[in-house]
Amino acid sequence: MADLARTISPSITPEPLIEGPDDDLTLTDSVFAPVWKPTAKGWWFLFMICLGGTGMLFSAIGWTVYKGIGVWGNNIPVAWAFGIINFVWWIGIGHAGTLISAILLLFQQKWRTSINRFSEAMTLFAVICAALYPVVHTGRPWFAAYWLFPYPSTLGIWPQFRSPLTWDVFAVSTYFTTSLLFWYLGLLPDLAALRDRSTGKWSQRLYGIFSLGWRGAGRHWRDYMSAYTLLAGVATPLVVSVHTIVSFDFATAQLPGWHTTIFPPYFVAGAVFSGFAMVVTLIVPAREFLGLKNVITLRHLEAMNKVILATGWIVAYGYAVEIFNDWYSGSRYELGHLHEKMLGPFAPFFWMQMFCNVVVPQIFWKRSLRRSLLVMWIASIFVNIGMWLERFNIIVISLHRDFIPGSWAAYAPTIIDVSLFVGTICFFGMNFLLFLRFVPSVAANEVKELAHEMRHTHV
Repeated sequence: MADLARTISPSITPEPLIEGPDDDLTLTDSVFAPVWKPTAKGWWFLFMICLGGTGMLFSAIGWTVYKGIGVWGNNIPVAWAFGIINFVWWIGIGHAGTLISAILLLFQQKWRTSINRFSEAMTLFAVICAALYPVVHTGRPWFAAYWLFPYPSTLGIWPQFRSPLTWDVFAVSTYFTTSLLFWYLGLLPDLAALRDRSTGKWSQRLYGIFSLGWRGAGRHWRDYMSAYTLLAGVATPLVVSVHTIVSFDFATAQLPGWHTTIFPPYFVAGAVFSGFAMVVTLIVPAREFLGLKNVITLRHLEAMNKVILATGWIVAYGYAVEIFNDWYSGSRYELGHLHEKMLGPFAPFFWMQMFCNVVVPQIFWKRSLRRSLLVMWIASIFVNIGMWLERFNIIVISLHRDFIPGSWAAYAPTIIDVSLFVGTICFFGMNFLLFLRFVPSVAANEVKELAHEMRHTHV
């Protein structure tokens, strides 16, 4: 795009992706500073809050395992509720990491540099939070969870391979493994640099162990780039496959509100939409408090807001198609579902979802709002709220009034449901704070490479 802009108007110079001094030593010091500095009081304050919430999470899990799923608000017909809502929401948030790191790498988009490691770490922690729910949802995982794996059972019983629930096990585990390898491989040069520049004995040993003997030799860099590109190519189809398979959990059913072919692309776009919003939610305060404004510039944030705007329109199109299909089908069940969605007891959640996911992103048409830190941060929180409400509406509104009026029932989460959800948010935050404290949150080697390119051309 920069080349095209210069062709049309040579006077147009794109905003730099790195601001301030761009020599190698300065960039390394600024990127590694959060790791070397003494732990701030604000970090301890947030960490203790998240640690307390994590304790609440595992207390709720322990109580669920002890008493059974009956302590949740699930009922008949709303047999799927907070557990699956939060599972799908967390999986969606994890999509931005692979998109920013892998797909933008393959397309050689330079603005991914400086934000890719944030998004990769976010992906790992979000997938871990998501994976907790299906295991706990089995009720007694020590009896039920192993049935999800395709081993030759002595009882002659195999998993139902036609069920997308079985596909979820393979898709999510593959996605997590690939994302972990991709993230860890990208860390190796920086871990080695921390090993060489640390003054403490224990820090040198720990970083030396995790850097796997990296010495920066030509052979190391050659193998590193080959493996990094290969993993990016492997990870790219996972962006589409993982959330497509999650959408099949619903789309292969016969239930009004679920049985629709728009779900796979609509779920993938929604996952990227919510994932980028979560990156903005995390990165705006992080760049402020970690002193990374020179490497995470407004150009990075503006590019992410453009992606949020574009994917928001795809999500809005999915909503419009879904409503049109309900109306055009003429089916009394589909029309009944449409009525319940817009005018039923959960209608306020539906209209709040529309406001958060359709109306709020439109502010990013204005450049000044795309570049306002406060505006983009608040908007990203609204988007994440809206995407959680979307999963709530898909599951609860579709289930609470099924084909049999005699089984209709209201749904309300219990304190255990809320504790599990808030607890996973705190668990996610705790892991993210540890990541910011002990690992460079920006890839120093990629930033320095970009700085060298900037000296010769406008990027």
